[in-house]
Amino acid sequence: MSPELVLPAATTLPSAPVLLAATLGGLAAAALVLVLLRRRPEAFAPLVVLVLPFRLPISSGGRTVNLLIPLYVVVTAGTANLVLDALRSRREGRGAPAHDPVGVRAPHPSLRDPRSFLTPDGVQWLLLAAVALYALQTIYSADHAKGAENIAFFYVPFALLFVLLRRVRWTQQVLVACLAVAAALAVVFAGIGFVEYARKSLFLNPKVVAANQYDNYFRVNSLFFDPNIYGRFLALVMVAVSAALLWCTRRRDVLIASAVLAWLVAALVTSFSQSSIAALLLGLALLAAWRWNARAAAYVAVAVIVLGGALVLLAPASLHFGLKGSGGSTSNATSGRTKLISGGLELFAKRPIEGYGSGSFETEYKRHGHADSENATSASHTIPITVAAEQGILGLALYVALLVASFVVLFRGAGRSPPRMALAACFAALVLHTLTYADFLEDPFTWALLAIGVSLAAGGRHGWEAGADARDGGDAGASRRPGGASEPPEPEPAAPAVAK
Repeated sequence: MSPELVLPAATTLPSAPVLLAATLGGLAAAALVLVLLRRRPEAFAPLVVLVLPFRLPISSGGRTVNLLIPLYVVVTAGTANLVLDALRSRREGRGAPAHDPVGVRAPHPSLRDPRSFLTPDGVQWLLLAAVALYALQTIYSADHAKGAENIAFFYVPFALLFVLLRRVRWTQQVLVACLAVAAALAVVFAGIGFVEYARKSLFLNPKVVAANQYDNYFRVNSLFFDPNIYGRFLALVMVAVSAALLWCTRRRDVLIASAVLAWLVAALVTSFSQSSIAALLLGLALLAAWRWNARAAAYVAVAVIVLGGALVLLAPASLHFGLKGSGGSTSNATSGRTKLISGGLELFAKRPIEGYGSGSFETEYKRHGHADSENATSASHTIPITVAAEQGILGLALYVALLVASFVVLFRGAGRSPPRMALAACFAALVLHTLTYADFLEDPFTWALLAIGVSLAAGGRHGWEAGADARDGGDAGASRRPGGASEPPEPEPAAPAVAK
């Protein structure tokens, strides 16, 4: 592969005039989005889904940060819309809306009752605590810049995104629009990936280009900067589309969903992302357990795991699983993850209570002699190990509490709701992917899935189920009891702040 075909990994930090012009351009774009939201408030959620995957790499001081600038524009517009609604309500003398999707009227969770955190309001407070603890532990971090970058570019904007998405009224139309946008993006990204695979050249990320020069197989990453992140996106979309396929009844919808899934499965194979394939299988197993039989789904899942393990162990070295042949080892098979895990555990053992500080994993990993190159430490690492090394027992306990509360809220009562089950399965797939790759709270999809899932859990029967009742011949405002009996329609909730 010719070096001249490789695009630069990042854009160097521009000069002050260029930076000022870019800022003004971003504010102008946010103003245009704000105008759209004032006229079409239901467009906010699909717009968020549209911009979620896009990152622009900016390099400054020898460090590259992949910034979600399009998402920042939409979040800025949504925040301005929220402020305008609050000012108008105050000017008109209106009180808080009767329906408060953010749940600020609910009793705050109490440490005296741990079960109070197993609620939508509890998930919100745990997220807030996670952001606050991360910011606090940046004070003594060995890499203040990395911690500050994560707070400024990820945690704070994503927390605002969570609040804005919690204020959206998640009707069937909004949910379907979001799924359609995500599926369309995935189809386009997959097409770009196929072009890369056919040409055997990548548009972005010279690190992957260099790796492809030495491997006997070619990995694509489409417009993403890593094949595993590309695979994660495809896996999440496929889980969501599979849930829709299991729920829809019209022949045309079934054919479209099946074609999309076939296209995306082929694209996922070209990424060679084992962690993404595992995430997809977990999501599909959960959907199968929900749609048919949990015990049968568990048996099939165990059989797949056993067969997959046997294939990896017994496969010849020519299949390039990394366990056999020259240099074969578990570290080689896992792209160095086992070394990162062992090194991270050593860091945790040396400072178990408070950790080494937010964003310090790579710096401390090198300092303790575990790495001989930047690629060896920054390629990938496992989120729980990173949390333990950086934030100690305090951060690890909060991380576990957030996972437990999120799973309880997302799965509890989700059996009668296709969109809730789809979101729960997607979140489980994402969590599994973070266990074998990276980025949990640094990924906007985590916050988006939690915001939508928590909203649907707190809102009862709002959204997809109401539309299903209408198509089944019932009252559009009524909901179904088991057995087909109808309940009286509930009062229509007031329009949320972002939907003005």
